[in-house]
Amino acid sequence: MSTADKDGGSAGSPTVLRMLLGSQLRKLREAKGVTREKAGWEIRSSESKISRMELGRVGFKERDVADLLTLYGVDDDQERASLLALAREANTPGWWHKHSDVLPNWFQAYLGLEATATIIRNYEVQYIPGLLQTADYARGVILLGHNLAPTDEIESRVKLRMARQQVLNRPDAPRFWGLLDEAALRRPIGGRAVMRDQILHLLELAKLPNITLQVIPFEAGGHAAAGGAFSILRFQDQELPDVVYMEQLTSALYLDKREDVDHYAAAMERLCVEALQPADTIRFLERFLDEAYPVTSP
Repeated sequence: MSTADKDGGSAGSPTVLRMLLGSQLRKLREAKGVTREKAGWEIRSSESKISRMELGRVGFKERDVADLLTLYGVDDDQERASLLALAREANTPGWWHKHSDVLPNWFQAYLGLEATATIIRNYEVQYIPGLLQTADYARGVILLGHNLAPTDEIESRVKLRMARQQVLNRPDAPRFWGLLDEAALRRPIGGRAVMRDQILHLLELAKLPNITLQVIPFEAGGHAAAGGAFSILRFQDQELPDVVYMEQLTSALYLDKREDVDHYAAAMERLCVEALQPADTIRFLERFLDEAYPVTSP
């Protein structure tokens, strides 16, 4: 894997590299029959620290990785060098680091996953998905939660969101599958002119080969994911499990246990069936645009 040098693109984000290295260390430990407690003692730490390392939830000190490799009997110079290089790369700040002044720690992990995912499936209830927002619409959404923030902070947050969107324009761009409740289209964030431009933007994005959109109309009634928005991310490396992401007001929930992921994946599949199919969604958006946000005479 290699890291990217521009906003929004990364073939190997630090978040995912930590997950990969942690997975490798767990396999080596289990193959050697070493307990987490013993491994923690070896690096002058605790069992819980080893658990967090193996889940990719913390950074890695090269000395700790080297000590663990010795404990696990990894004496091949090339294998050791490769894993130590992975540890160094996993500690490299992501492209979003320069926005850290407005970026909560709990969201940084998601940016790392998003930058490396090969498939992103997103269900939204209230808002247009962040990766598909126009700058004006994004500004309107951000102001809802940060209405007292100074203008430069608002603009920094908008810039961060626009930078994220570059992931969809990379040569190795992920496939984005968005399921959008009709309520998000009818909520006039930023005003009617902003919403009209936003829906026109959705229609343009829907033409891209890596983007699929489906609208869930009100007439579909209740549906499988009435509980709230969520995303499912899948990665090319088979070592990494799918991850379910759900954002809250001041934190986020990340699920990667098979039973949890399967539950949300089944809900996503049902939503795809209940929603308008992609071609029908485009026709719905075209009709809805003229009905809900018509061009007004000056």
